[in-house]
Amino acid sequence: MDLKYVENRVVLVTGAAGTIGGALCEHLAPRVRALRCLDHSENDLFFLHQRLQAAGAPVSPFLGDVRDIDRLRFAMNGVDVVFHTAALKHVGLGEYNPFEVVQTNLQGVNNVIRSALDADVERVVFTSSDKAVNPTNVMGASKMMGERLIAAANEIRGTRRTRFAAVRFGNVIGSRGSVVPIFASQILKGQPVSVTDADMTRYVMTIDQAAKLVIEAGSALRGGEVFVTKMKALRVIDLAHAMSNILVGKDANVKIIGARAGEKLYEELISVDELARCVELERLLVVLSPNAAAYGGSTQETLKAPLANREWHSGKDRMMTRAEITDFLLKERVLEPFKMPGAY
Repeated sequence: MDLKYVENRVVLVTGAAGTIGGALCEHLAPRVRALRCLDHSENDLFFLHQRLQAAGAPVSPFLGDVRDIDRLRFAMNGVDVVFHTAALKHVGLGEYNPFEVVQTNLQGVNNVIRSALDADVERVVFTSSDKAVNPTNVMGASKMMGERLIAAANEIRGTRRTRFAAVRFGNVIGSRGSVVPIFASQILKGQPVSVTDADMTRYVMTIDQAAKLVIEAGSALRGGEVFVTKMKALRVIDLAHAMSNILVGKDANVKIIGARAGEKLYEELISVDELARCVELERLLVVLSPNAAAYGGSTQETLKAPLANREWHSGKDRMMTRAEITDFLLKERVLEPFKMPGAY
């Protein structure tokens, strides 16, 4: 993980008190000259600041919202690198509150772009989702448009040094609001585990993998790329059984409740039309901007990497077995927080 580009630099993380933002701050804090943490949750930002400050990090807590462009401009003054993780991410809530998603996930991205250009920031990394690929819900559609805004930002920057890129997450296992805390709560309370469909599949990654992807993208970006970690796929029902065996020593009592509004049975990491400009590295897929060459961006030649040659579709990929899921959960210590007394 290359952190040289943030050494002795001023870095801003939006959504800093969220799961990914907080993990990102933990990696960045020992290396940067100044770390600005922006979040609209007063309580969560307070505890993040306390934790980082106790470790001696040069951190400043900025209470604010990405919807407020004036606050963003103030926070970005003198900043070199921006990691934009702030977002409304819950699919169900987004279907019920689409206009709020527009305000945060689209207007917020636009505000980040314009503030970064005004401040002549060097690099901006936007965090997206595999739900942006062929989206069927408001959250996914907003992330798709966010990726397009980020790509377009490279073309409106003029003579400024600012370059923009995105990363695309899978299901970040163990993050707040993800399926793991929900399943863990139901299992430990002896309740049926609510699975929406027995055939539902997802690509999964850990919180640490997600944070490292953001950092790696910041190092490698040239402008307009979308960076994606190669992930393994699993059936959600197999995850429920593996979790139950680890936590209480038996298979889960599964209740099939039906897919929620906007929910897909599968996810895709790369769309079919992106395959023609997607290169494959050892651990990453990199979707190049169609206009990358126009502003000195990445090309297949500069990356010296082959084009991706297969579909990345969680319903068609090789599934992790229950034993492999169990090993993954134990190795990554995903369930440790739920084993603590009083966790639920």
